[in-house]
Amino acid sequence: MLKQFHDHIARHRLCKATDKILLAVSGGLDSMVMLNLFHQAGYSTAVVHCNFQLRGEESDLDEAFVIGKCEHLQIPCYVKRFDTNNYAWENSLSIQIAARDLRYVWFEEILVQNKFDKLATAHHLNDSFETVLLNLCRGTGIEGLSGIPLENKSTIRPMLFTTRAEIESYARSKKITWREDSSNFTDDYLRNFLRHHIIPKLKEINPSLEHTFLSTLEKVRGGIELMKVAQKNLEGNFFWKEEGKHFIKKDTFQSFQYPGSVLWEMIKQYGFNVEQCEEIIQSIHGQSGKKFLTPSHQLIIDRESLIVSELQDMWEQLEIEEGQIHSSLGPWHLEMKASEPIITSVQAEAVVDLERLHFPLHWRKWKAGDWFCPLGMEHHKKISDFLIDRKVSVADKDSVTVL
Repeated sequence: MLKQFHDHIARHRLCKATDKILLAVSGGLDSMVMLNLFHQAGYSTAVVHCNFQLRGEESDLDEAFVIGKCEHLQIPCYVKRFDTNNYAWENSLSIQIAARDLRYVWFEEILVQNKFDKLATAHHLNDSFETVLLNLCRGTGIEGLSGIPLENKSTIRPMLFTTRAEIESYARSKKITWREDSSNFTDDYLRNFLRHHIIPKLKEINPSLEHTFLSTLEKVRGGIELMKVAQKNLEGNFFWKEEGKHFIKKDTFQSFQYPGSVLWEMIKQYGFNVEQCEEIIQSIHGQSGKKFLTPSHQLIIDRESLIVSELQDMWEQLEIEEGQIHSSLGPWHLEMKASEPIITSVQAEAVVDLERLHFPLHWRKWKAGDWFCPLGMEHHKKISDFLIDRKVSVADKDSVTVL
């Protein structure tokens, strides 16, 4: 296994021999074998251990076990206790999500403070397979079929080449001791239910299930790489950015059999779900101006394009007192000062008669019914008509203001 471990790290360039590696060690089978392999391979390592205080004395014995092992190996050990139950309750999280959030925030602190190059976790092939099954049960895109990533920023998974059974066989052959987590034997968590009931049935069909899955993962990941190249080419022809907005040509989706899913791949990073994307496609050739929202972004169907932009906070009406030079409203900044009469051709400037102004001035977003008198004309014109004449997109209309 040590050679496979070396080969796996080298093949995927997970870390260098000179890197300082922080090992996430719970005291269980997987992490204790990972600790052994890194120690045998001669890496500069330290251990980080979380006591989530969820199993009473059992959690404390795990902590003592890990500390004792690190003292024996003469490597640094960082330990922290968390009030996981209270954190989960205060933040309306499940215990699993709360524990994950707590540990990864703390891991990042240790990495930065002590200048480690990488954090290693002991996820293995079975964990990755279970993750894919969970994603399928909950609904997933193609990336959800690629399993646990080999690395994510500074976090690496050097054990994804091997199975739980192979890890246990290695541990027994090397007389490696570990702590059993009693929660692993219950079906309280969906992952455990899959592990205890579903996967054994699948292995009756294919006894080499994990290694077949590993081969499938390689194919899926290759397909994802190819998809990203194709998506980049597609975006280069049909997708562009201007002034913080993202534009997608409507005719992008004419040749696709599943246009809603294609659109979702292009805009899911902004929080849109597949159901919204299907509705957008159904509405794409309808009346312009229809909006679709996420907590952070909006998509507007315009005449020729879909326009995605960040949601802007509601802008309160602003009062500008006499003598006030600088003001801000949303992303706009206004500078106002007295000067000699001039004629300006700059669109972002206006010259008005100071004596005819009545302070305070009011600055706000335009609204239906607003009108003005165009320079040199006697009749008034609605701002909505003016914006239509100027072919201002619906997305840009949202940031037009009046003074």
